[in-house]
Amino acid sequence: MRIDKTVTTRIDAQKCTGCGLCVRVCPDRTLSMLGGKAVVSGVTSLNCGHCAAVCPVGAVTVGALDEELHTFGTFSVTDERWLPPGRFDTSGLVQLMRSRRSCRHYLKRPVERERLEDLVKIGITAPSGTNSQRWTFTLLPTRRAVLRLGEEIGRFFRRLNRMAERRLLRGILKTMGRPELDDYFHAYYPSVKEGLDEWARTGCDRLFHGAPAAILVGSKPGASCPMEDALLATQNILLAAHSMGLGSCLIGFAVAAMQKDPSIKIAMGIMSKDPVYSVIALGYPDESYARPAGRRRPLIRWVE
Repeated sequence: MRIDKTVTTRIDAQKCTGCGLCVRVCPDRTLSMLGGKAVVSGVTSLNCGHCAAVCPVGAVTVGALDEELHTFGTFSVTDERWLPPGRFDTSGLVQLMRSRRSCRHYLKRPVERERLEDLVKIGITAPSGTNSQRWTFTLLPTRRAVLRLGEEIGRFFRRLNRMAERRLLRGILKTMGRPELDDYFHAYYPSVKEGLDEWARTGCDRLFHGAPAAILVGSKPGASCPMEDALLATQNILLAAHSMGLGSCLIGFAVAAMQKDPSIKIAMGIMSKDPVYSVIALGYPDESYARPAGRRRPLIRWVE
């Protein structure tokens, strides 16, 4: 599927002062100058909104963009002005980033649906490759919905474990150049089996850690780099959730299960062809910390 590049830009000639700023910032050459005014002359558009954002007199509109997505239910944006580079407190931003941690203890308090909707709106402020904006968000607003997904994932790993227990099968696959099942057996099988047994025996949730809500971030077909887009939106959601008083945790086992077994997505109302790239457990945290944690030293390369 191709990205929809239908031109939806409109210019009010009465308001346009002919400054040319919109033409300069347009990445798709949709606009040009004619007779001292900006005009729509191109046949394609990224619908990125650069032109509308840069216009000093509000002469440009982009019909494909939904202004309602700038209205939030659980908080108000008090300043609609664009924030130039260098005009934000870097120290405060870093404090937020360092303070956000994976939460594995949650209160039973439900997460408000409006708050989940606001997190989606914040998520889509992320960049996307060629401005595809093909994100999908599946919201699980109740503990019951989270448990439903958990049961589907549990069934997948029970089947996988039964296969991994077959030593001969692991060996045959490994000799065929497919070591994945053997790698899973040695790296994950013991802990997954322990978690599944504990869930069946006591109801202890070692997958979602008792979270009362979750957001599944994916993409519709047609994005130029769908995984990157989804993960960028995910990071926005993680940081915003912390600022709202929520704890969060990425559930990688859930993503892996859905990649291998599309029936899990179908059970959750997601089309089998729509990939899910992150699963975010959310809830009000029942844990706190005295200070941010350190990080491992990364590999840094300089190329000059």
